[in-house]
Amino acid sequence: MTTTLQTIHDVPVLMCDAEGGVIGGEGDALDLVGDAGYQGAAWVAVPVERFDERFFRLSTRVAGDIIQKFVQYRVGLAVVGDISRHTEASSALRDFVRECNRNRQTWFLTDVDELRERLKG
Repeated sequence: MTTTLQTIHDVPVLMCDAEGGVIGGEGDALDLVGDAGYQGAAWVAVPVERFDERFFRLSTRVAGDIIQKFVQYRVGLAVVGDISRHTEASSALRDFVRECNRNRQTWFLTDVDELRERLKG
């Protein structure tokens, strides 16, 4: 998994590349959380392409399991990219994304510029 540590507005963020292994479960989440901890990152930014399709179907509980690991270890998760095809197909996912974006733990963002804006404070 190729990652780089960037500091955005004094916040260390582990930036994941779009190419790499699929993130499809708790074990993958723990790998990212561990990498973030090792590198001193407070947030992990993951491109949407990296997530297993099941992540975007809430009934599978994949998103909940992955996000729970980030919450448990107090590492922020930014899902970066266009998920409109998923949110258009699921009002439950739309509501979930809206709720996540109100908090400071998990964000669904369209691009890295939006992440920079949110991390301004």
